[in-house]
Order: sequence, then C-alpha cells, then structure tokens
Amino acid sequence: MPVEITPIKHEDIPGAARCIQNAFSSDPYFKWAFDPSNYNKNRNISSLTLRCEWGIQNALFYVAKDSDSQEPSRVLGVSMWLPPKSANEPESWSSLLGSYLLWFKQGLLNVQHRGRGGLIYRRYQIWKRSQAEAQREIWTDPNGYYFCNIVVVHPEEQGKGLGRKLMEIVTDQADKEGRRCYLESSREEPNVEIYGKMGFKVLRNMTCEDNGEKCDLYCMVREPLQGDRQ
Repeated sequence: MPVEITPIKHEDIPGAARCIQNAFSSDPYFKWAFDPSNYNKNRNISSLTLRCEWGIQNALFYVAKDSDSQEPSRVLGVSMWLPPKSANEPESWSSLLGSYLLWFKQGLLNVQHRGRGGLIYRRYQIWKRSQAEAQREIWTDPNGYYFCNIVVVHPEEQGKGLGRKLMEIVTDQADKEGRRCYLESSREEPNVEIYGKMGFKVLRNMTCEDNGEKCDLYCMVREPLQGDRQ
C-alpha cells in the first residue's frame, strides 16, 4: 500500500475528522472527559471539523492516505502540530482571530445541538488548567517547542508505521532547526515506549481528577538529534 503524507486540504477534512473520531473512541482521556450516556457522535464530528478548519490556517497539519485507494477521501492517519513560538513573540492578530472564531463557532454548535455532545465541561477545564501548569513547568526553552497536538492512525491501519511517518515529517524539521518537540500521551502502554523510540522522554506525569475518577497523561519532550540551536 503506497502511503503518502501530505499537508491537509479542505477536501480531506471530512475523512480526517472521521479518522480522529474513530481513533479516539477508546482513548483514556476521551472516556474520562465524555459522558457516554449523552455522547453525540454528530456533534463531535462537527466539532472536529471546526478544529480541522482551524488547523489548516494555524498548524502544521498532515494526513496519511493510500495513493492507490479507490476511496480517495479515506484518511488513514492525521497529525497536527502547533509551531514553536519564542517566549518573547506576541500572539499574532491572525492567530487571535482564528482562536476567537473557533470559540464562537463552537458556541454556535452548542446552541444547535443543545449542549456539548456529552463533553463534561468541568473535566475539560480541569485538563486545560493541568495542561497549562505542566507546560509552564516544562517549556523552559525560549525558542519554543513543536507541539504535537494530535497524532492518530485509524484503528484498522495501526501497526504499519504510519504513526512514525506522521511524526517524522515534523521531528525531522525540528532536527534541522535544532528545536525541541513536545507531546502529551494519555496512554502509558504502549505509547510511551513507542514515542521513546522516536526520542521522546517523559518529563512529567499529569493527573486530572474529578469525583474520584482520574486520567493520567504523560508529558514528553524530544531533544533535537542534529542541528544548531537557534
């Protein structure tokens, strides 16, 4: 199967959203943050679609596809990376506007679907606070980090090396620039070991807890393998 890793296009978004949804259906964070009795699959797809639209403009966003497939819209894997930002670099107006529009459109979805589709919002807030605390502690490099915000492979395509390819398209760039990379994994096994083989090391465990239910995430950083630090 000849697989191509390419920047996402608008016509890839429906397939990318479905791929993310399928891959995250068994994710520990997903199970902790969403109420299965109120989960709305269509609302979730709409939210992921908005996130993908935002990512085209604001992130390094790639899809893995079978170039010989008779289903050209089928996406096998997705990776979305936030570009590094130096400590002294202010947020650009375009970035601020993009974040505001994403927030506004998500609010419209809440009205349209009469809720957040099963997302337990207080748990989302717990996670965001914990994430901000972890990043303040770990992100000490003034040159910033490539942040792997999403990396998923469709469950039917896992174990074929697609995840590594989706990672390496940015980690190779980071090596050339001499920059660090960062990610958060909600699975200790097998993810921590897999990422470890790509050069990532766990620097901090992040525990999110609500009403006695916990979700553990592993904050990992990768040092550049070559290149001069900028």
